[in-house]
Amino acid sequence: MTRISDVALVQMERPIDGPINGQVTTQLRSYSKWAPCEQGVTMVWRDLSIYALGAGRRGGLKRIINNVTGVVRSGTLMALMGSSGAGKSTLMSALAFREPRGTIVQGDVLVNGRPIGPFMHTMSGFVHQEDLFVGTLTVLEHLTFMVNLKVDRRMSRADKSALIDDLLQRSGLTACVNTRIGHAGDGKVLSGGEKKRLAFATELITKPAILFCDEPTTGLDSFSARYIVRTLQELARRGTAIICTIHQPSSELFAMFHEVLLLADGRVAFMGAPADALAFFAEHGHQCPAAYNPADFMIGLLAMYPGDENSSRRTAHRICDLFAVSALAERRDVLVNLEFHMAEKAEFDIEGHHGRRMRNLRWYKKIYWLVYRAFLSVTRDSSIQTLRIVQKIGIAVTAGLCFIGAVDRTQKGIQAMQGAIFICVSENTFVPMYSVLNTFPQEFPLLLREKKSGLYTTAQYYIAHVLAMMPGLVLEPLVFMCIGYWLMGLRQTLYAFAVTVLSAVMVMNASTACGYFFSAAFNSVPRALAYLVPFDNTLMITSGIFIQLDSLPDFLAWTKSLSWMMYSMETMMIVQWENVRNISCPVEANLPCLEDGDAVLDQYSFSANNLTRDLCALCGFYLLFHFLAYLFLWRRTKK
Repeated sequence: MTRISDVALVQMERPIDGPINGQVTTQLRSYSKWAPCEQGVTMVWRDLSIYALGAGRRGGLKRIINNVTGVVRSGTLMALMGSSGAGKSTLMSALAFREPRGTIVQGDVLVNGRPIGPFMHTMSGFVHQEDLFVGTLTVLEHLTFMVNLKVDRRMSRADKSALIDDLLQRSGLTACVNTRIGHAGDGKVLSGGEKKRLAFATELITKPAILFCDEPTTGLDSFSARYIVRTLQELARRGTAIICTIHQPSSELFAMFHEVLLLADGRVAFMGAPADALAFFAEHGHQCPAAYNPADFMIGLLAMYPGDENSSRRTAHRICDLFAVSALAERRDVLVNLEFHMAEKAEFDIEGHHGRRMRNLRWYKKIYWLVYRAFLSVTRDSSIQTLRIVQKIGIAVTAGLCFIGAVDRTQKGIQAMQGAIFICVSENTFVPMYSVLNTFPQEFPLLLREKKSGLYTTAQYYIAHVLAMMPGLVLEPLVFMCIGYWLMGLRQTLYAFAVTVLSAVMVMNASTACGYFFSAAFNSVPRALAYLVPFDNTLMITSGIFIQLDSLPDFLAWTKSLSWMMYSMETMMIVQWENVRNISCPVEANLPCLEDGDAVLDQYSFSANNLTRDLCALCGFYLLFHFLAYLFLWRRTKK
C-alpha cells in the first residue's frame, strides 16, 4: 500500500527564482550513499497537549498547548506562527523530541507510523534561534569537526571532503571558508546571516528527513532572511519536511511558505496554505487590508492584548472554534486519521542508511576530534595561553631579579630561600586556578546542545578538554622555572632543578583541576569565587610559610592535609636543604642558629622523608579534583 508520505518527494529540476539559484541547487555527490534514508516521511500529531511545571512545590501545571492536531509531509515548508506566548517553540520542541525538563507531553506524535523517540536526534535536524559556535574556529574547521562526528565512520576522506564542499556551496559560505566564526568585537568575523547559514549547513550534514528551525530569520536583514527561506524551499524540494517558527515575516516571506500553522492561546487557529488563510479570515469577517502585511494582520488578530485579555481571548477562541469545524480542518483530520490507521503496518526504517546501518565514530576518535577543536581554541585565544606565558616570563624575571644575591646558605638566606620557594608555588597555584573559573559556565550551553544531539558524552568532552589544556599546563611552569630558578640562585644541581620543576608542574595541574571543580560545581563565576576565596586562604595559611604547622590547634591540624601548597612547599624545600651541612651562624648573640638543612626543615615542621609522599599527594589532588569536576559537570548536564 502506498503511504501518504511517498507522494511528497519532489523532483529537483524546478529552479528557484532569484540570483542565488546557482548556489542552492548544487547536486549531491557520491557521499549520498552514507546519508540517512531519503524515503519520504510524514509526521502527524493528534490531540497533543503540553504542560509545564510551575515554579516551587505548589506551582502546579500550566497548560501551554491544548489538544493540537496537525500533519506535515515531505516536501512541505510549514511556518509555525502566533503571538508571543502562543506556544510555538513549545510545540516544535515537543515534535522534535527535544522538550525541556519539567515539560509533560500528552497525546500521540508519529513519524511514518512510529511514535517519536530518541531516534529523532539522528533523523531530524534542529536549527536553534541562538547560534552557538566555538568562535576561534574557521568555517572550514567547524564543518570538518562536525562532519567527522556526525557521519558514518566508514565514509571515506574524499567523500567527507565532497560533503563539506557541497555544504559550503549550498549555504553560500565558499567566500568565507577560512574566516573565523568569532564573537562580537573580534574584528573580521562572520556576520549574523552567515552564522545562521553555517548553522543550517551543520544540520544538513546528515541530510535530515525532518528539519526544525526556531526563528531562523530573527535579527537578519531582508536579503539574508529571503536567502534563508529560499534555502528552506530548496530543501523542501529535495524531500525534506520543514517546520519553522517565524516571527513577523514580511508579506513576501509569508507567501513563500507552503503551509502555515497559526496558534492562539495554545490552540490551532488555522492550518493550510497562506492564500487559504486570508480567505478563511475574510470569510468570517476579518478582511485583511490591501496594503497590510497579512502575517501581521493575523497575528495581531489572535494576540492577547494587555488590559484587554478577555476580549482578545474570546476573539481568538472564536476563530479557533470556526477552524475546528471547517473543511480545511476536516481534510487535515482525514490525513491524520489515515496515518494512525496505517501505523500498524508501517515498514519505514527510521535508522536505515540506504541498506546500511549507521555506525557512529568510535569513542577514542570522538575524543581525538574534541581535542582537535579544544586545542585550536586554546592556542588561538590569547587570554588562555599566549598572555599567560608572557605573564609567566615577566613575573619570573621580576622575581628572579629581586632575589639575586639574597638566597644563600646563611641564616639570612634561609628566609630568602623560603620566600623564593613560596613565589614558585603561589605563582603556579592562584593564577591558573582563577583563570579557568569561567570555562564551564561559558561553554555549558554549547556542551548541552551538542550532547543532546548525541555528538559525544560528557566524559568524552571533559577528557578532551583536559588533554587539550595539558601542553600549556606543562609549558607555563617550565618556562617560569627555567628563568626564575636560576635567577633566584636556588640550588645549582640538575636533580634539585628537575624535582622543583616537576613539583611546579604538578602544582599547576592540581590547581587547574581545583579551578575546574569550582567551575563545574557553580553556574556562575561570582558564586564560584564566593566559595573559592576562603578555600584559598586556608591553602595559603597551611602552606608552611606563615605558621609552624606543628603549632596548629588539634581541631585544625587536619586542614594542612588539604593543602597541596604545603606538599609542594615541602617538596621544594627538601631538595634545597637535603644534605646541607654547616650553615654559617651570625656572630651576634641571642639570634637563632640553624646549623644544617635538617634543622631548617624541622623549623617549618617538614621532613626529608616525605618527598615520595608529597609527590603522590599532588597526584592524588590532581585526580580527585578532576573526578569531582567531571561528576558535577555530569550532574548538571543530566539535569
